[in-house]
Amino acid sequence: MLDRLEPQSPDALLALIKLHAADPRGDKIDLGVGVYRTEEGATPVFAAIKAAEQRLVEEQDSKSYLGPEGDTGFVNALMPWIFGEDATMGGRIAGMQTPGGTGAVRLAAALAQKAGMTRLYMGVPSWPNHAQIFADLELEAVPFDHANADGTADLDAVLRAIRAASPDEGVLLHGCCHNPTGIDYRPQEWERIAEAFEASGAFPIIDIAYQGLGRGLEEDASGLRKVLSKVPEAFIAYSCDKNFGMYRDRVGAFYILCDGTEMLDKAFSNANALARASWSMPPDHGAAAVRLILRDNELTQMWQDELDEMRARMRQVRDRLAEAGMAGSVDLAPLAAQNGLFSMLPVTKEQVVKLREEHAIYMAGSGRINVAGLTTGNIDRFIDALAAVTG
Repeated sequence: MLDRLEPQSPDALLALIKLHAADPRGDKIDLGVGVYRTEEGATPVFAAIKAAEQRLVEEQDSKSYLGPEGDTGFVNALMPWIFGEDATMGGRIAGMQTPGGTGAVRLAAALAQKAGMTRLYMGVPSWPNHAQIFADLELEAVPFDHANADGTADLDAVLRAIRAASPDEGVLLHGCCHNPTGIDYRPQEWERIAEAFEASGAFPIIDIAYQGLGRGLEEDASGLRKVLSKVPEAFIAYSCDKNFGMYRDRVGAFYILCDGTEMLDKAFSNANALARASWSMPPDHGAAAVRLILRDNELTQMWQDELDEMRARMRQVRDRLAEAGMAGSVDLAPLAAQNGLFSMLPVTKEQVVKLREEHAIYMAGSGRINVAGLTTGNIDRFIDALAAVTG
């Protein structure tokens, strides 16, 4: 039976990680893997997470099943941070825990498909796993341009996609810190996006995986809130993997917005059934740690301070790159206005290979870089190498 299977191409990013690990050069630079790094190149466990985990060791009295909805205390504790002061938006929102943001996106797509959606508009470039999830579910993904060549959002293309979508079709947007471009919509652009959703009736699916890593916790959620205030229904996929540093613990949440308790209960029951069939119940440890942090003022402040430090470091890297201006044929100035871990550089696959082979600089073949891989010790070498390869 297994002879019928066709071999699949290995994940390009995972292959890049292996190449970097095998490179003996001491000055190698890793701009590929999508995790935050300190100035020293480490991806540490948050001090707030360490403190919460210690409390779990001391206080947790059971590891019995919680059900497919997971840790509801975690889900509810997140809601004011995502949706604002009226966390349920008048009782219109319900949520459940998922295995990371990936699980939340998968659940959103599966539930949308079960409700009758066959087509989903998606800005490109996007996180590669978005397309893989939709293809696996046989949900048609219709691409539209997300970015202009000058490093700004192509708002006209976004609005055209929303206006073209029917009420039975969805539009996927990144809530903040767009992966892989770093190009976010400005507040006034979110206003127009929200108005377009209101006018067209298209179904919003918003993936917010980096809240707090762009402009701030409130600022990064403002666009999402604008859209939700204008529409009767929406799905929200959320990840704590980046803003709590919980990568391997897979901590995410899925939220449903709709009008009426009866409709919300019906939608939530279907989400529960899909979750039960997919992963049965999500892993609880990371979510429990996040719940403890968000219910304790001291731990909450500790977490916010750590998040502020991460955001400030990435902003410093972006500003330094922008100050360099042109590096060969690559204009680095637009990176200052972008947000989060990632940006896309206009380089060819051949130039990416040259950067790797001649300068020990590892980045995705698409030109995506993780800006957190740059430090005061290696950023000038990166700029010089980029100039040498593209000049």
